[in-house]
Amino acid sequence: MIFLTLIASILIALVSYYQFKKEAREYHQDRLERKENAIVEHINYILENTTYQLTTENIQYIFKEKIHELSDIHSLEINFFDLDGNLLISSKAVFKLDSIKPKINPSTLKILRGTIEKRYVEFTTIDSLSYRSSYSYIKDNKFKPLAILNLPYEEDTTFYDNEIRNFLIRFSQIYFLMFLIAIFLSYFLSSYITKSLKLISDKIQETNFNQQNQKIELEEGSKEINLLIHSYNSMVDKLEDSAMKLAQSEREQAWREMAKQVAHEIKNPLTPMRLTVQSYQRRFDINDPKAKEKLDDFAKTLIQQIDTMSSVAGAFSNFASMPAQQNETLNVVKIVQLALDIFNENYIQYSYLDKEIIANLDRTQLIRVITNLVKNAIQSIPEEQEEKSILVRVYKEDTNVKIKVKDNGKGISDSNKARIFEPKFTTKSSGMGLGLAIIKNIIENYNGTITFESEEGKGTEFIVSFPIKS
Repeated sequence: MIFLTLIASILIALVSYYQFKKEAREYHQDRLERKENAIVEHINYILENTTYQLTTENIQYIFKEKIHELSDIHSLEINFFDLDGNLLISSKAVFKLDSIKPKINPSTLKILRGTIEKRYVEFTTIDSLSYRSSYSYIKDNKFKPLAILNLPYEEDTTFYDNEIRNFLIRFSQIYFLMFLIAIFLSYFLSSYITKSLKLISDKIQETNFNQQNQKIELEEGSKEINLLIHSYNSMVDKLEDSAMKLAQSEREQAWREMAKQVAHEIKNPLTPMRLTVQSYQRRFDINDPKAKEKLDDFAKTLIQQIDTMSSVAGAFSNFASMPAQQNETLNVVKIVQLALDIFNENYIQYSYLDKEIIANLDRTQLIRVITNLVKNAIQSIPEEQEEKSILVRVYKEDTNVKIKVKDNGKGISDSNKARIFEPKFTTKSSGMGLGLAIIKNIIENYNGTITFESEEGKGTEFIVSFPIKS
């Protein structure tokens, strides 16, 4: 709207300016023609009543006393030239060389002779003033040319220039007001139009596959906006339906995978237990002097496998349901030190910037996070590696406490980085791959984060961040 208003105002101003100029030209043209017709009639009257013979040479004598009278009556300068363009007589008392030449320009004379009407108007500019010089033939009663009549006419455009200036001033004032109104209307119209689009845009940006999305309710809107809202609401319904189906499918898949993993882990110790029982059944002799010793070995083997099964069940139980948080105000630096005391490896180094970092956390779960990360770091370093290093660092950053566990082990391959926190994923030959998944669950329950940086062949660094106030 602003652009159209501006363009319209410019076009109207240009058209108005052109129209004023055109009217000024037409006015001066008509005025010159009227004066010229009146002067020619007056000249013809004088020629009809003169006593001189009508010849070119006598023109200056015929109008010697009359030319000033003619000039005064018609308020116009009058010049007579012979047929060759030489000045015969002029109404000017003193002829000014800089305004009117004593001889007609040859090109002008040639054009005059070539016209059918035997009349030519020449436009000139002298001292910034515009002139129309009319050239026409004066004829005798037999229509024979006697002389060339020249009427220099000054185009006084002061009136029209003032009119144009006044018009443009008034026009600019009006259009400035209209421009302000256009800005005002444009703002409110655009706000009205874009308000609905902004609402839809915000809703689309808030749309998430993992949450329940709200539909858009708009009472008033154009047909197109209502159609867009209807499409969005339909999309929300389909998205919610798809999310439910996907969640159900993922749950079923997760339970199938979990059941398969549990069955696999429980089946592993059952096989050696069966073989042990069968072997004992075949070889047991009550009279054997070593029968008691063999019975003890048999019992130890069964107990060991049963403990393995209990460990498997306990790990899956811990993953399925985390114990309730027992938050307490504790010194994280001290708790991490306690968690590291159970390890005997002399290459584990512990550093901290502050002796005391107070946070509200569960002591048991924090120890579990540290021991799990350190245990993984130890297992990631090959036994044959000569230089082994694990660095545990604790420090405060803004409103968070940071815990870093860095090792110089074999690192994590690029193909495994995306799956490192998945349940049952492990790169070790033993274990169920639930450790990192469990501690990730613990950390996220505190609105914390766990990330890692790893380079294959050089080591891995896990970064844990807990909010100090939970």
